[in-house]
Amino acid sequence: MTKRTNPRKDFTQVAFSVVQQATGETEATKPLVGKKADSSKGGLKGGNARADALTPEQRSEIAKKAAEARWRK
Repeated sequence: MTKRTNPRKDFTQVAFSVVQQATGETEATKPLVGKKADSSKGGLKGGNARADALTPEQRSEIAKKAAEARWRK
C-alpha cells in the first residue's frame, strides 16, 4: 500500500490539492513561521555549539557510549 501525504485527507481532497498546486493557485509548501522557524534554526546550531564546547576527551567518551549502544542491539 502506498503511503499517503496526509492520512486525514481522502483521495478527492489530495487530487484537488494537486490540481491547485499544478495550476499555481496555491503554493506547494508552506514557509516556516513563528516558533517552528525559530526551533529549526536552533536545532541546526545546537549540535555544532555543543561540539565546540566539549573537549576531545569528552567527545571521545560520548562516541564510545553511542557505539556501545548501537552494538548492544
